[in-house]
This record gives sequence, structure tokens and C-alpha cells, in this order.
Amino acid sequence: MAKEIELKLALAPSGPEALRRHPRLAGLEPRTTRLGNTYFDTPDGRLEAERMALRLRHADGRILQTLKTSGQGSGGLSTRGEWEWEVMGPGLDLARLADLPPIEALGEGVLGELVPRFATDFARETWWWERDGTSVEIALDLGEIKSDDRTAPIRELELELKAGEPAALLELAESLAENVPLRPSDTSKAARGGALLAGGWTLPEGGSAPAWLHRAVVALDAHADTGDEAFREAAREALRRLADALGDTREEGRLAGRLAAALSHDDWLTADTGSQLLALSRRLPEAVALG
Repeated sequence: MAKEIELKLALAPSGPEALRRHPRLAGLEPRTTRLGNTYFDTPDGRLEAERMALRLRHADGRILQTLKTSGQGSGGLSTRGEWEWEVMGPGLDLARLADLPPIEALGEGVLGELVPRFATDFARETWWWERDGTSVEIALDLGEIKSDDRTAPIRELELELKAGEPAALLELAESLAENVPLRPSDTSKAARGGALLAGGWTLPEGGSAPAWLHRAVVALDAHADTGDEAFREAAREALRRLADALGDTREEGRLAGRLAAALSHDDWLTADTGSQLLALSRRLPEAVALG
């Protein structure tokens, strides 16, 4: 098992081109790959309920089978367990999958129930960024999630830590956000596919400072996929609750208040507001827990 430490960021429509022009990527040549992915689960969604994702990925003539487990983190930053290996295809390698502890924990019978549930298809542009002992894979994904006749766009940036400290991901993201309209995203492609398949989203509860932020970010993810204004209002309300609880004597409270106000505008996601949301994500672990 490997541990995947990454920061997931959603981009505004103008974000991809702004990213390609960013000074941090000057002199770095991207590698472009087309990735087709099929996600598997039981008909009743056992893996999704346990916050696991199982996929087959077609890339560069190879087929990779990947199992990811639930992650820890918020504000786009997560740490997850990951198992990945090449398979012959076209179907799943059930024999090796059966030996993985997360699958064993689900009990007998699960493997026989696995079926394709939804797919993602996107182009990935990858840059390899290195500074002072830190190595980060910067991946820009553009495409769509597909479930039956429903689709959702993929326009996201993933910063995956290969060497160094996790704080370097936030530092790099904040540098990119100076010129690129982006924001943290707490919802994986697999979870977005599950919501598309189900035809609806369930938002996490608030309560603590990080929990209110997590609710706001997931609500923004839901709004981006559905266009439902109720989710943008849910994000505003979560940020207002956070601002009220922390108060305007704290920088975190002031940031949350400014972001809640910005969300009243359709074109709220700019380099400035994205930078503020990233700053709030970075500062909140130091904030006190709310009641």
C-alpha cells in the first residue's frame, strides 16, 4: 500500500490557460495523456458507503487497477491509502483484489457483486515541479464524468506530493492562486460520479471550524456539478456560520466573512477569492473548535 498525499483544486473556466502561463511552470514541459476510467461498486454501493473507490484505468496502452480508501483532511488536502497494479484486462483482477485488507473487511460475497457504475474520460497535462527537496506532480485534468445520460465537467488541478512536507502543497497552491482562479475541492472524481449516479448530493454536517469549511467546499463542488443555486447558498451559510463563531477579531473570521459576501456574485471565483479560501484552509487547523 502507498499513501497518496494530494491537494485537489477546482478551476474557473479561465483557469487552465492561466495555469499554463504561470511563472512557476515556466521552462517545464507538460506531458499529456488521455485517461479513460471505469469505476466499480456493488449495486447497493457498498464501496462508496465505506468511502472506497475501485477503478480500471486505460492509459498509454496499459490497464491499471486501483483501490483507494477513505482520506483524511479538508480544504482540498487529503491523505489516502492506495493500491495500484497493472492488469491484463479487460475485467477486474479479482484474485489480487481479494487479498487487500479493505476488501477483506467487507466480508464474503462482495467481489461477485462488483459491476461497472460510471466512467470518467479526461486529458491530463502533467508537470514535474521540484524545489529544495520537494517534488510535486502537478496534474491538470480536463474532461467529463459520465453516468448513463448524465454528465459533469472535469476541470481540476491535483498537486500530489512525491517528496517533502505536505505544507509545500499549500505553499505551491497559494503561489499558483496569485494568477490562477482556483479553489480547494474536497470531492474526489469517484464521489462526484457516485453523486451523478444517485442523482443527488448529501452535504457533510458543520460543527467545528474545519467542519464548516468542509461543508462549504463540498457545497461548492455540488454547485459546480449541478448548477443548483441552493448549494451555493449552503456554502455561503456555512461560511457565515464560521465567520460568526470565530468573530471579526480573528483573521480566520474576517476571511470567512469576506468569502461569504463574495459568494453572492455569480462570478465569485477569482484569483483573489481563491487565494482567500486557500488561506482560510491553511489557517483553520489553528483555530479553536466551535460548539
